[in-house]
Amino acid sequence: MDIRGKIAVITGAASGIGEATAAELARRGAKGLVLVDRSERVHELKASLRRSGDCEPAVETHAGDVTDEDFRRGVFDHTVANLGVPRICVPAAGVTRDGLAVRINKETGEATLYPVGDFRLVLEVNLTAPVYWALETVARIAQDRFRRGLKRWAPPEHLEGTIIFIGSVSSRGNKGQISYASTKAGLCGAAATLSKEAMFYGVRCGLLHPGFTDTPMVRSLGEDFIDKHVLPQTQLQRLIRPEEIADAICFMIANSAVSGQLWADAGWTPPV
Repeated sequence: MDIRGKIAVITGAASGIGEATAAELARRGAKGLVLVDRSERVHELKASLRRSGDCEPAVETHAGDVTDEDFRRGVFDHTVANLGVPRICVPAAGVTRDGLAVRINKETGEATLYPVGDFRLVLEVNLTAPVYWALETVARIAQDRFRRGLKRWAPPEHLEGTIIFIGSVSSRGNKGQISYASTKAGLCGAAATLSKEAMFYGVRCGLLHPGFTDTPMVRSLGEDFIDKHVLPQTQLQRLIRPEEIADAICFMIANSAVSGQLWADAGWTPPV
């Protein structure tokens, strides 16, 4: 699938992997970028892309809650009306609320469970929201095909779209990440299922698992934790650069022979 001339929707675009992906898609000739984030900083990214000279495409920015259905539909309605049907979706927005699943008070012996409110929040942002941003993309492409009198996609046609979910090495299990790991593992099933369904409309779906990347989320773990518990398990002995993950995402978009899951983990292995 040629990135040139395509319109892409990216959530979590104000920083980290989302921001790097936006810059890489611009560099590769995307026609339009729709940048979404809960932070108002997403509007600054539009300006910085233009100052860098990389921003040939039209750029639209939306600040809001990616879990809100009305906000999501509004973004797509505005995109279709002003830019056209989006053909690329990278729902990269994510949060973490780390904590042990069960913790014992050393004085009282009472057990405290991981807060169910935190679990539900991480579930909504990291699993439910990405799936529905992807489904919205497929829906808009399906409607466009219907208007053009097209039904089931056939190989002589050009591919209609590509969705890349952002998983994590934590999907294999990681101490202190019961909610985060569960949501990233859940994306495996979602991506595999959507791959089978969305191809009816000519839409591919893939899942990229980054390792520990130099993002605000990872930096919030603290330098001491990173030095002691992350880098020793990484072959490169450093955090992955967001640009390296963005390159891998664009590789999955552009190479139609790549399906399923791709691991960009810098050789990280979870500690026992």
